[in-house]
Amino acid sequence: MSVMGWIALFSCAAWVWLLLGQGLFWRTDQRLPPGSAEPERWPSVAVVVPARDEAGVLPVSLPSLLGQDYPGRAEVVLVDDGSTDGTGDVARALARAADRARRPGGGGLPLTVVSPGPPEPGWTGKLWAVRHGVGAVRAREGGAPEFLLLTDADIAHAPDSLRRLVAAAEAHRLDLVSQMARLRVSGCWERLVVPAFVYFFCQLYPFRRINRGVGRTAAAAGGCVLLRAEAAGRAGVPEAIRDAVIDDVALARAVRRAGGRIWLGLAEHVDSVRPYPRLADLWGMVARSAYAQLRHSAALLALTVAGLALVYLAPPVCLAAGLAGAGGASSAGGGGAAAVAAWAGGAAWVLMAGTYAPMLRYYRQPLWQAALLPLTAGLYLLMTVDSAVRHHRGRGAAWKGRTYPAPAPRAAADR
Repeated sequence: MSVMGWIALFSCAAWVWLLLGQGLFWRTDQRLPPGSAEPERWPSVAVVVPARDEAGVLPVSLPSLLGQDYPGRAEVVLVDDGSTDGTGDVARALARAADRARRPGGGGLPLTVVSPGPPEPGWTGKLWAVRHGVGAVRAREGGAPEFLLLTDADIAHAPDSLRRLVAAAEAHRLDLVSQMARLRVSGCWERLVVPAFVYFFCQLYPFRRINRGVGRTAAAAGGCVLLRAEAAGRAGVPEAIRDAVIDDVALARAVRRAGGRIWLGLAEHVDSVRPYPRLADLWGMVARSAYAQLRHSAALLALTVAGLALVYLAPPVCLAAGLAGAGGASSAGGGGAAAVAAWAGGAAWVLMAGTYAPMLRYYRQPLWQAALLPLTAGLYLLMTVDSAVRHHRGRGAAWKGRTYPAPAPRAAADR
C-alpha cells in the first residue's frame, strides 16, 4: 500500500465518522419550533443592540426591530459604542420616521439610544456595550425585563420574529433561544465562502447535540439570542464572559453551566444585511477570531491545519494522483495501490460533497458548488494560519479600530 493510498483511506474513514458520528451536523432541519403555543401572558422584553459605526446598515435593520408585532411590553435599546459615523443620530432619525409612519393604535417598539463610553480594561467592546444596555433596562421604573433579545446591528428581523422567539422559549421552557441568521450570499466570494462558514460552525457545534442537552457542547449565534433575564443573572453574564472574543459561544456555555436550557437553530426570517463583497472582507471576518477559537494554542493550530489538509484537501489530491498513477502503471500490469488511492479519495470527496449539499440548499445555491468545498476549505486553512500570524504580530481579534489580546487566565469561581 502506498502512502497516498493510506492517506486516502484515512480521509475516507474520517468522512464516514463525520457523516454518522458527529451529531448529524450536516442536516439543516433544526429550525425554530413552529406553532409553539402562545403564552397566556406575554413577558416583557428588552432588545439590546450594540452598534459601532453601523450607520450604513441601520436603515435596513433597525426598522425591522422597531416594527415588531409583539403583544407584550417591549423596547429597543441601541448602544452607540463610540461610533464616529453618526450611528446614534441615524438611529434616532429612523425611530422618528417609524413613529410618523405608524398607524394610530398600531404596534411597534420604542427606541432609546445610550452611549457607554470607552470599555474598561478586560472588556471587549461588544460585551461592554451589552453590559451598558442591560444595565439601562434593568434600571427602568417599570421593572427589569423578563427576557433580553441580544441582536447585532446588521440583523434584520421579520415582523413576528420576537413573538416567535418568546413563544418558543415559553412553550419549551428554554433559557436561551438562538437563531443563526441567514448571511448574505450575493457576490461570487460570498457564495463560495459564506455557506461553508455556517457548515463549519455546524460541524464544530452540532445543533442537534446542543439542543438535546447531552454532553458539554454548547453554542449560540450572536446575531440573534433571546435570553431569559433570570438565567443571565444565574450565569453572571455579561460580566462572566467580559473578555470573550467569541462571545456567543461563551454566553451559551455560561448559561449551560448555570443549569440553563439552550436551543440553537438555523433562521428562516432573520437575515444579516452586512455585505462582504470582496474576499478581503470575508478573510478579515474569519481571521479575526479563528485563532481565538483555538485558544491561541500553537499545538491546536498545527493539529487543525493537519486535520483540514487530511479531511478536505487530501480527497481530490488522492483521486487525481491515483488516477494518474493507475494510468501510468497499467502498461506494467500494476497500479493496485494507485487504484486504492483513487477510489478512496473519490469516495471521501463524494461524502464531503454530500454533507455540504443540504447547507447549499438552505442558502439556495446550486448543488454543483459542493464539489468546490476542498477549495473553500483551503482558503479557511490559510485564514486560520493568518489569524495566528496576526495575533503574534499584535493585530489579532481586530474589529473597527480595536484589538483584543488573548484573555488572561481567571480563577474557576470568576469563570
